[in-house]
Amino acid sequence: MKIFRADLFPFILMVILTLACIVVFWSIMDMVLLGASLAIVLLPLHHRLTTRIRPVASAAVIALLTFFACSALVYITFLIFSSNAGTLQEMFGTIGIWLNNPATNPMAYGIPLNKGSLSVLLTEANSLFIDYQRTILSYLPVIAFKIFTFFFTLFILLLQGEDLKNHVMERLPQPVNDYVTKLSVVTVDALYAIYVVQIAIAVLTFFIAIPVFYLLGYGNIIFYSFFAAFCELIPILGSSVVFIIVGAYALALDDMRGVLILFFLGYIIVSLVPEIYIRPVLVGRRVKIHPVIMFIGIVGGLLTMGLAGFVLGPVIIVLLITTYRMYIKDRKDRTNSEGLTSDST
Repeated sequence: MKIFRADLFPFILMVILTLACIVVFWSIMDMVLLGASLAIVLLPLHHRLTTRIRPVASAAVIALLTFFACSALVYITFLIFSSNAGTLQEMFGTIGIWLNNPATNPMAYGIPLNKGSLSVLLTEANSLFIDYQRTILSYLPVIAFKIFTFFFTLFILLLQGEDLKNHVMERLPQPVNDYVTKLSVVTVDALYAIYVVQIAIAVLTFFIAIPVFYLLGYGNIIFYSFFAAFCELIPILGSSVVFIIVGAYALALDDMRGVLILFFLGYIIVSLVPEIYIRPVLVGRRVKIHPVIMFIGIVGGLLTMGLAGFVLGPVIIVLLITTYRMYIKDRKDRTNSEGLTSDST
């Protein structure tokens, strides 16, 4: 009996080398995965442009437009944070004084936070939102290389991605080819849903945060709402970071009314409900998977793989469920065909 098929060797070798590359280059794999996923989402636009201009020009135009759009977003974000630096400094300074005061204790108010965790969060928030220029300069080579990796991946996969896919698919055994073809369709659907829902939830966060910060009464309503929406747009942050920080500020001011507003209306309604319910439902509806399973994929991916897990987590869940459904369907079809054959004999 022949156990090993020689025609499968190139495919197996390619899988092994791909996994080896992921392990070796894991530090930049988040940018590769994000660039590849965005290339898949923008591929229909590339197809439209190639009817008018050369493919290399189309890929370059899309990559440049994406770069300029991201640069504009970053510039606007820096401008907003710079113009509201006084608000952030006053807020972080008040929290710092409160943390350094031995007489204060969050547990005295029944709040399950200790000063150590708040101090770490405050330090990280200060480096991200106030001393961001110093932080960027200290990590500038790494940031520049990651940005280059992201846009190079986007450009090269727009230009050669489909040819590469066809080249690989032609050399796959037919059963594997059929499975990969079906899985590629649901992968595209999942990626569209992930990106569209991410942007939609960030916009939703901005608008539903406005009444929360209006009720809070600290002023700067639009800035605080933008702050929450910006953090929501960044998967590894989330709007909950903002409500925890502003909640610590309210606690430092001994404003228990503000703490309750930020916890129940901000943290639970604005932050947790979209993450726990809206995002899994919208993404799961597109790929026909239960929201609870999608929630596990999204959160589990972020917790285990960081930014890369934001894409990989739900995509792996989608591929796993879809593969299982395909297997069950194929098995049922074979059983039915065998039953028909036996009946005819």
